[in-house]
This record gives sequence, C-alpha cells and structure tokens, in this order.
Amino acid sequence: MNRYFSDVRKNFGFGCMRLPMLADGEVDKTQMCAMVDAFMENGFNYFDTAHGYLGGKSETALRDCLTSRYFRDKYILTDKLTNFFFKKQEDIRPLFEKQLAACGVDYFDFYLMHAQNAENFAFFKKCKAYETALELKKEGKFRHFGISFHDTAEVLEQILTEYPQIEVVQIQFNYVDYDDPAVQSRKCYEVCRKHGKPIIVMEPVKGGNLANLPDDAKAVIDTLKGGSPASYALRFAAGFEGIIMVLSGMSDMAQMEDNISAMKDFKPLSEKERAVIEKVKEVFNSKNLIPCTACRYCTAGCPKGILIPDLFACMNAKKVFNNWNTDYYYNNIYTSHNGKASDCIKCGKCEHACPQHLPIRELLVDVAKEFEK
Repeated sequence: MNRYFSDVRKNFGFGCMRLPMLADGEVDKTQMCAMVDAFMENGFNYFDTAHGYLGGKSETALRDCLTSRYFRDKYILTDKLTNFFFKKQEDIRPLFEKQLAACGVDYFDFYLMHAQNAENFAFFKKCKAYETALELKKEGKFRHFGISFHDTAEVLEQILTEYPQIEVVQIQFNYVDYDDPAVQSRKCYEVCRKHGKPIIVMEPVKGGNLANLPDDAKAVIDTLKGGSPASYALRFAAGFEGIIMVLSGMSDMAQMEDNISAMKDFKPLSEKERAVIEKVKEVFNSKNLIPCTACRYCTAGCPKGILIPDLFACMNAKKVFNNWNTDYYYNNIYTSHNGKASDCIKCGKCEHACPQHLPIRELLVDVAKEFEK
C-alpha cells in the first residue's frame, strides 16, 4: 500500500483550496512562499490543488511559490480533473496540458477524478474520462491514479468495483462527519479498507469549523490543557489505519505553524483525548449549525451572485453568538454588492454542485427570514 507514497515524507499535506489572499482577491504570494518554505523545512512535501480552486489562481500560485523554487524531486503534487472544465472526451487532454502549464511541471505525482458522486461518475464514464486519464498515466504524464469522492458508500463501492485501477481515494473525514448519515465518512472509509485503497483525507477540520469552535465546545477541548482545536481534529483523522495523508487548507502562517506543530512528530489521540473529542462533537452537533465547509463550489454558477458560504457563516455565527456583528456583515459586506438570500430563484445549480448535499434553497429561505426581517 505504501508503495504509492514512497516519496511522501510525512502524513500531512498542504491543501491549496484556501490560501492567503490579498484585499484585491489575488493570492498573497509573499506569505505563501514563506508558508511553503516552512512546510518543506519541517519535512513535509505533499501539495494538493485543482483547476477550479480560487478561480484558477491556486495552480499558478503553486507555480510561482513552489515549482519554480524547488527541484521537481523535492515535492509531491496532486491535481484533479473537474467536470466543470470539459464537456466531451476530446476536451480532457488539452485541459490536462493546461493544468501542467499552470502548475509549471512536466508531470503530476497524483491525478484524481474530482468530486465523484453518482451523477459525476456517470458523466465521467460518458466522456471516457477514466480511460483517458489512464492513457495519460501510461504516457508518463502522471504517476498515480485516484479519485476524490463525495457520496454514499454504495456509490464508492460501485466505482472501486468498476475501476480497480484506482490507486488512492480522497474522502471527507473528520470527527463530526464520522457517523453523519449524509457524509458517511466511516462507511466510505470502510469501503476503501475493503478494497485495499490508501486514503487521503480532505476537510479534517470541516472547512475551519472544528478550528473555530463555539465557546462551550472549546471549553471542553481546553480541559486537555494543550493543543489547538485544529490540532486534535488533524490527529483524529490521521490516527486511522490506512489513512496515508491528511490535507489542511491553510490561509496564513499562524495556521501553518499550528498544523506543523501538531503533525511534525505525529501521535494518535489517546483514549482520554478521544473521549473529550466525543464530548466536543456532542456540543457541536447540539448547535444545529449549517454544515457548510466553504468549498465555494456553489457560488460559481449562481445566476444571482449570492455568496452562499458567507451567508451560511453569518447564520451559524448568529446561532452561536447572537450579536449584531452578524447582521452588519450580512447587510454591509456580503450582500452590498452581491445577491441576498431572498434573491435566490431556486434554480438548483448550487445544490447540484454541493459536495455536502445541502438543501441550499431551503436554507437560504431560513437565512432570509433571519436577516431580512
């Protein structure tokens, strides 16, 4: 199993969906270079991106901050084939070459079929995407073939049965989603283990939700007297057999330093720590928060330009803190130049794109009732 990861130094990866950003919407490459250097200097070397991350800016930021500054054998780079960027089989090779150029490399170490679910899998099969990718692998364009996955364990079973060539599976996995019936982290993990596939974890901190806990949940974790909330979330995910890599999207140097401190000399959670995490999960779930991870896949196709993750963050903050700041941010920041929740025309494009399978249209009605009284 570990032969796929022979060049990976440690079990912690730099997820590049969330990067340090400047006020003008560009990546803060000065800070990102410093973060890349800190990551590499502490013995880590795995980087994960996709063509659509940050509107295409993630790949080019990696070119400017990583691949142009380090020799190719010093890092592991993963990219993905995303359904938004091709319509037929003939589009795949040009897209792949565009990705290589954007990242500034001649090959990828891993190439994943992105955000696979029942619908996406059917589309990929129609376009012979798996077959095309496997041809690219034979040609030496990338080394290892995998999928990232957001659906039920039953669908994952189908994909791994139909394509045993898959070498690695990336799943959402954290202590809140572990037994969540919508995400099915545990069941998907068990399917991967059944098929003998190494596992890469995404969203171990659930889009930052498990790093910025409600006060009463944080009070529980603080009883351990050491380590940040994010550190316990990372160690929870990394402690399972067969999980080879845990990704974290880091948007500033402080997050990088905190994550490095948790994973440089990795130790699985103790029994005491796991018991505390169970209590934290109970408190967290009692809030009935919208389980949005702020991946922003929903915003790209919204005809009304609604900043859905930001409005959901306002709603969650209102539930937790119940202060005026959330109303201010809703009215003066997130909807001043973009659509309000009540502007939703119920087209459903957001729900089609959402890897969490959230009933976004219904939730926007609730948001409108709260903030547009």
